[in-house]
Amino acid sequence: MFRRKLSALDYHNPAGFNCRDETEFRNFIVWLEDQKIRHYKIEDRGNLRNIHSEDWPKSFEKYMKDVNCPFKIQERQETVDWLLGLAVRLEYGDHADKYKDSTPDGAKNADNTAKNAEPLINLDVNNPDFKAGVMALANLLQIQRHDDYLVMLKAIRILVQERLTQDAIAKASQSKEGLPVALEKHILGFDTGDAVINEAAQILRLLHIEELRELQTKINEAIVAVQAIIADPKTDHRLGKVGR
Repeated sequence: MFRRKLSALDYHNPAGFNCRDETEFRNFIVWLEDQKIRHYKIEDRGNLRNIHSEDWPKSFEKYMKDVNCPFKIQERQETVDWLLGLAVRLEYGDHADKYKDSTPDGAKNADNTAKNAEPLINLDVNNPDFKAGVMALANLLQIQRHDDYLVMLKAIRILVQERLTQDAIAKASQSKEGLPVALEKHILGFDTGDAVINEAAQILRLLHIEELRELQTKINEAIVAVQAIIADPKTDHRLGKVGR
């Protein structure tokens, strides 16, 4: 509950702080006054520092009134949160120059994400060295030329990502081993009069069947993709019908 504010104040145990533990709570109040709030002069902090005294609750209640805390002593969590907020404001006031130019982590991450999303955005496409480098890469990778060098560079990037990464190279280098096929179990349907030609014809027919299966798989995938788009009717209860 208090972790972010405690971390901002450099508290030694922001994750494990337990305000319900009486000893830990009293030590925390002393630390907060000594190190961050500093409402009392050093010589006036004696009663608050005497955490083992039976009168400490009275001293703390007086301290709350002195710092204008709006909560009662029984409202411990609310009191702690309010005092932490006060300490953070005072800490910022003491180090305003340090924090005024700081950028929130979220903004930094957003900027970095934007830059990473489009790393080509800040390139000078009119630079002769840039053009020469792109052309050399395009010739090396056998990429078709384009009037826009930035388009060519994007094409180079796509090719490198899809074909030249370690995973892509490893996948391409893997040998594809099929299952052995007994040709005598597959009837050709005709006889050429030559056993070698008959065997070659059987192999070609099997390869053709495999290509047809791959084509059918792609057709099925396309049908499923189209159905996902068109087979999702919306019901309009006001019209009393189903449809877009």
